[in-house]
Amino acid sequence: MTKEPMTDFGFQKLSRELHDLQKVQRPEMVIELDIARSHGDVKENAEYHAAKEKIAFIENRTDELNDLMTRAQVVDPSLYKHDKIRFGSTIALEDLDSEEELTYTIVGSTESNPNLGLISYHSPLAKQLLGKEEVDEVVVKLPSGEKEYEILSVCYKEIKFE
Repeated sequence: MTKEPMTDFGFQKLSRELHDLQKVQRPEMVIELDIARSHGDVKENAEYHAAKEKIAFIENRTDELNDLMTRAQVVDPSLYKHDKIRFGSTIALEDLDSEEELTYTIVGSTESNPNLGLISYHSPLAKQLLGKEEVDEVVVKLPSGEKEYEILSVCYKEIKFE
């Protein structure tokens, strides 16, 4: 079983979503399904079919969340050194072609938000940066092509998820 690293924030986010699906959304859809079924012939009953589809979606998502939570490895990145890039590290990079500075923090796949500079531990960039140190120059292969970066800094900063 492959462990899925995430912070406590990510684990709690998954827990809340799972609770909402199981305790709020699914029971509501079962009631809607019963109401739609009471309208008679279900063959041409759009409400009935929509409710069945929604229940199937909820059950699939519930299975996904249960799997993720079973594999979750809750990590507190503030507890270890960030002398090298690892889960929870905040990295400042310089794109050596454009001289643009970029800052990213490596987080769990369910916590990533590129707009906030939070990139998934499983992303192509993060995978190729893991284990690297300050001042290293690295050529990474990305979906958009090869990029060359200099690692300006590696540290831990409190992660802002929102």
